[in-house]
Amino acid sequence: MAEPRIPAGFDFTDPDLCARRVPAAELAELRRAAPVWWQAQQRGSAGFDDDGFWVVTRHADIVEISRSSHLYGSWENTAIIRHVRTVTQESLDMQRLILLNIDPPEHTKLRGIISRGFTPRAIANLRDALAERAERIVRAALEEGTGDFVADVACELPLQAIAELIGIPQEDRKQIFEWSNTMVGDEDPEFADSGLAAAAQLLGYAMTMADERRKCPRDDIVTKLVNAQIEGGHLSSDEFGYFVLILSVAGNETTRNAISHGMLAFFDHPEQWDLFVAERPQTTADEIVRWATPVTVFQRTARADTVLGGQEVKAGQRLGLFYRSANFDEDVFDSPEKFDITRSPNPHLGFGGTGAHYCIGANLARLEIDLIFGAIAQAMPDIRKVGDPERLRSGWLNGIKRLPVSYH
Repeated sequence: MAEPRIPAGFDFTDPDLCARRVPAAELAELRRAAPVWWQAQQRGSAGFDDDGFWVVTRHADIVEISRSSHLYGSWENTAIIRHVRTVTQESLDMQRLILLNIDPPEHTKLRGIISRGFTPRAIANLRDALAERAERIVRAALEEGTGDFVADVACELPLQAIAELIGIPQEDRKQIFEWSNTMVGDEDPEFADSGLAAAAQLLGYAMTMADERRKCPRDDIVTKLVNAQIEGGHLSSDEFGYFVLILSVAGNETTRNAISHGMLAFFDHPEQWDLFVAERPQTTADEIVRWATPVTVFQRTARADTVLGGQEVKAGQRLGLFYRSANFDEDVFDSPEKFDITRSPNPHLGFGGTGAHYCIGANLARLEIDLIFGAIAQAMPDIRKVGDPERLRSGWLNGIKRLPVSYH
């Protein structure tokens, strides 16, 4: 293969770059010329004891890594990739306690307990309540006339779904929103320097909730989780706290960004919005997640020398799994650059590349996306953009902070 045409010094995790745009053309160039490509970084600059990582861009290679937890781990360096040192050792140690960064077999045991809250029956039981909430959210926005779609609409249903699912009082959801924003936005000046404190506050909140349920059980998922058996023991208050922490990010940030990007995609492709308003294809949510790919990249660390995509990878080296690239892989998707809500099949990796760390809340996310866009199409089909979106400054999260719209 010919050397890829990537400018010298280009870094795919540079948050300043990602605040301006997704590096789609450069990722396509790597898929073509060097699907496993070495991203050089100044040694130790990103908080890791190395001088870079492998950029993995093809769908098949990311699926292979995701299904091989024995060979590629999350615990060593966590799943969050960074451009510069933005975490302390204390923060890194905390992140290693989150399900996202725990590898099998411990991951399998904890996931088995937590998944009880995300069974098809549990999600189906939420449908009516969430449908009513979606309609209420949209009616409230419509009464305002204009506003910020992210704050008024996109963030609300995921937050209310989390509250409904695990018993957080609805009046506390704004605080959860602020804490989760701050935790994941530490590369953005708006949220910088407060991530660890926000995580600690959210953990304290969740642990208190767990302790209260042990003393005064209720018929809710919190009570079931904190009293669940794990090889003769219980899910501790700490473990429950870290579950709430990851849920507040995975269930709030990523779904909210999928909804925001989905609305922006409909603005840019009005014929698809007309189709959705008229027909409501069941394939819509998955295409929105593919198109948005809220998590641009997670990382794994090789546990042994191996070969990936014809490239030798050494034990201890990091690999960036660029889901945004995989979801536009020409070998997998017909016309991937086209936003098509009737796309089927749609084997996108927006919920992870299958395997142990596949998103436990994927079905809940699909439901929320279907319900909120259904409510929008019903109540305010003439919604329109009145300003440019403001992107989050992040090297790994494809976020939109604000999207000014007219609801009429």
